[in-house]
Amino acid sequence: MTLVPIAGLVDGRVDPRDRGLAYGDGLFETMRWTEGRCPLLSRHLARLSEGARRLGIGLPDLSRLEAALPGAVSWDGDAVIRLVVTRGVGARGYPPPRDVPATAFALVEPWRPRPPSDPDGLVLRWCRLRLASQPALAGIKHLNRLEQVLARAEWDDPAIDEGLLCDASGHVVCATAANLFAVIDGRLVTPDVSHAGVAGVARAIVVDALAAEVRRVSADDIERASEVFLTNALRGVMRVARIDARRFGSGPLAAEAARALARAGLPQAGLR
Repeated sequence: MTLVPIAGLVDGRVDPRDRGLAYGDGLFETMRWTEGRCPLLSRHLARLSEGARRLGIGLPDLSRLEAALPGAVSWDGDAVIRLVVTRGVGARGYPPPRDVPATAFALVEPWRPRPPSDPDGLVLRWCRLRLASQPALAGIKHLNRLEQVLARAEWDDPAIDEGLLCDASGHVVCATAANLFAVIDGRLVTPDVSHAGVAGVARAIVVDALAAEVRRVSADDIERASEVFLTNALRGVMRVARIDARRFGSGPLAAEAARALARAGLPQAGLR
């Protein structure tokens, strides 16, 4: 792993008083480096900027990040870049400090995707944990991911690839680390994430390219779907073969979504 310091680090270290460590007071973006570039970087930075606006964090100059990335990837093959920005160092207590410089750094490491458990796609389960509704935080990638940590702790079976999360009212929101799409009554649908969940950059590309409908989705909707797939900015489009005992077909829209992401510069393996 390679550390790329951007702002607020002292001798390459994060101050232990940093509010990102103390309160999760910050944001992050997880990006893929492929073919010598980060193809979705501008979209990631736009979401980061929106998150900083909503949290009231002053973003540092991130221009040096793009310049430093080619040197940070010292191996052949793709990389994962985790960009972290926190409010910075502050005194103990919840009140956010004023006029303190933000902390920013990136962690870069080789990308080694794990193949799906089923030859036809991912195997999913329904999580018991329910996501809280919080419109002030919904959509952005803030550092507090404890809901996802607890949901992912529900299983350690290597034959299960992902878990699906609902909100407290029972509406489907997302997977633990991906957005969800389903073909319901012949229409491509993705859950509304205005109250919980993350508005993924890959999700946005697919919504725009395929004119997907954004609305509330029930578990029953998913059970009767003809095609289900996930998206995220690392793996792109991931077909779903099974959710618990329910199997799904390999319809055409996952491949169409993959082509849309490929046009945006994110290569897709095995989906044509």
